[in-house]
Amino acid sequence: MRMEDMIMVSIDDHMVEPPDMFDNHVPEKWRDQAPKLVRKDDGTEGWQFQGQSTVTPLGMAATVGWPKEEWGFDPAVMSELRPGCFDVHARVRDMDANGILASMNFPTMAGFNARTFAESEDKEVGLVMLQAYNDWAIDEWCAAYPDRFMPIGVVPMWDAELAAAEVHRLGKKGCRSISFMEAPHAWGYKSLISGYWNPMYKALCDENMVLSLHIGAGIAAINHAPEAPIDNMMILACQISAIVAQDLLFGPIFRDFPDLRVALSEGGIGWIPFYFDRIDRHVSNQAWLDHTNDFGGKRPSEVFREHILACFITDPSGLLLRDRIGTDIIAWECDYPHTDTTWPESPEKLWAEFQETGVSDEDIHKITWENSCRFFDWDPFKLTPRDQATVGALRARATDVDVTRMPRAEWRKLNEAAQSAT
Repeated sequence: MRMEDMIMVSIDDHMVEPPDMFDNHVPEKWRDQAPKLVRKDDGTEGWQFQGQSTVTPLGMAATVGWPKEEWGFDPAVMSELRPGCFDVHARVRDMDANGILASMNFPTMAGFNARTFAESEDKEVGLVMLQAYNDWAIDEWCAAYPDRFMPIGVVPMWDAELAAAEVHRLGKKGCRSISFMEAPHAWGYKSLISGYWNPMYKALCDENMVLSLHIGAGIAAINHAPEAPIDNMMILACQISAIVAQDLLFGPIFRDFPDLRVALSEGGIGWIPFYFDRIDRHVSNQAWLDHTNDFGGKRPSEVFREHILACFITDPSGLLLRDRIGTDIIAWECDYPHTDTTWPESPEKLWAEFQETGVSDEDIHKITWENSCRFFDWDPFKLTPRDQATVGALRARATDVDVTRMPRAEWRKLNEAAQSAT
């Protein structure tokens, strides 16, 4: 196999939602209460909902087109962003330039767990806007290119029954997953293993959808030193995935819902071999705790492999130990447009890691597309012939896409000029 022959499906990217996203999806009764993108006194832009600024900055590190010296979490204005962040047509062109066949896009303004709507004072309005958000994400963003996007939605964190109802609604629309908080107890919600979310788990099983737990909010489960730099949050965020896996495996969830599938989005894979060694020895060595019956005669690592998909951006140590993890449960992600993204050199960077770690052609296909498409039950070749889905074929039709990094001020000039022209 050559690098150009790879087929790449990313199950963790993000969109920066455009300001008109609610226009076609909010009933007339509530239209004046829809979230709005506004210009602030300091010249930046941000979303406002019910008189409050949303919890997520506009860009949330949407730095994909900027030089590294300008990276940061600070809010910007929409015109400073690379158009692929917020324009679905430009995004697909950027995917072509990066050789990416398909992508699952997590929210920005809503938060990974729909926190913007969960913190709404008026929960009736919050639910209306949450559903409008999902309708935009599925019926506009994903539907514009159904061959290129796996639909993912959000659910109301404030009510498990409402969350289950929304899962059913999304399932009927062809949604493949929901984005949910990885450690809800850290934010005062009921924990994953409390039993409270059982209606939602059942709905996910009924609709054949995946529970995607993206890193980020779970960092609140760690009691950081007050002097801890921001590096701690960014580096340790992946370690929360081990805490989440522990809750899932040693709690009752997989016994009660044997068909439930969970993706640990952006959780990395290098920690998994040690974790498997630890949990399997624990159950064997600590038999006095009477945990052995909890796994149906299986090792905990086997149950992990039956239910969980492990996702990584770059992880050579994990790839070296892929056989210890289970190559069938490893999937790749690009993380466009965040600071961790490998765009526009994702094929080159991933191919180099594959060569360094001796990954076979068969396993390359598993990691780059087969595992994710099987897990999310999504056919990558339903609308795109396989010979047109490769890195080489996609890049061949995007030779005119400029992938040059430019200062934010330059993006603003280009975007404002394009806006004036239309």
